[in-house]
Order: sequence, then C-alpha cells, then structure tokens
Amino acid sequence: MPRKPVAREAVLDAFESLLIEEGERAATLDAVAKRAGVSKGGLLYHFPTKEAMISVLLERLDRLLAEDLKAMAAAPQGAAAYFIKSSVWAGTAMDRVFVAATRLAEVAHEETLRRFAAGQASWLDLLAGDVGPGMAKAVLYMGDGLYFNAMLTRGPGGQLPEVDADVESLLAAVERLRG
Repeated sequence: MPRKPVAREAVLDAFESLLIEEGERAATLDAVAKRAGVSKGGLLYHFPTKEAMISVLLERLDRLLAEDLKAMAAAPQGAAAYFIKSSVWAGTAMDRVFVAATRLAEVAHEETLRRFAAGQASWLDLLAGDVGPGMAKAVLYMGDGLYFNAMLTRGPGGQLPEVDADVESLLAAVERLRG
C-alpha cells in the first residue's frame, strides 16, 4: 500500500528546515528522518538519497518561482515595485525554499546554481520590461540588498527589522528609474 503523500511532504519540509537552520552539512538523512518524525526506512521510501531530496526541493523552488513570476508579470504597480515589495522576508513558502536552496548554493551545488541563474534571468526579463534593460539589474540588486540586509540584521531567530521606510525609499527610486 503506498504511503501517504503527507509523509513525503513532512520529510521535504524537515529537509528544508534543516537547510535553513543548520546548513547543508547538517541536513543528513538521519537528521531529516528525526526532524520529520519518520524512521530512516520511511525516509528512504520517499527519498533514497540526499540528492533525491535536493531534486524535489528544487522542483518546489521552480514551482513557487513560476507562481511568483506570474504574479510579478500581472502586478498592477509594475514588475519592479512588485519585486521590491516581495523582497522582504514574510515567512512564505517561497521565502523558505529560497533560503534553503541558498544554503545548497553556498556549497556550490551545481544544479541549484543553475536554477538560481535561470530564476534570476527570468526576474531580469520582467524587470527590463518595466524599467528598461539598463536599470533592471539596479532593481534586482535593490531587492536582493533589502532581503540580505534584513537577514543580517535579524540574526538567528531574531525579530525582523522594520523596513517599511526602506521599501518606500526604494519604490521612490524605482519611479525615478522609470522616468
């Protein structure tokens, strides 16, 4: 009898959490099984290797990125404003999988790096359509900087910094870039 898909998602969620909290080296099969509350055999039923878990995590990243790109393309305020506003940690599924995948990129996991490059190219295409190709990277770096600095300021488990004034300032800069 096939196992419930809930167990598979619990294992993947545990893997994602371990990547975020402790990094790639700590996200062993044993640690993931323990975190997910399943036996190692239960984990291996769904994911026979760590690379299999990484593959499914990257599929999750691709799916959520595609949803984000669709929302970005349809945003009434424009792609650049959407990108800036969504560059603030909100604890969403996209935030979590993005940070987890970043931990894989830190150890130069080739497929993760390839997926990030493709995602960045997609964001740049939409940004270029909004603010022009010459300014697209500037907006990308604004959003990336906002996200990164919030993570640095926060520290492990800390409160998120107040960034509303920064977001408004960056949105004003985007309007100047459009002009």
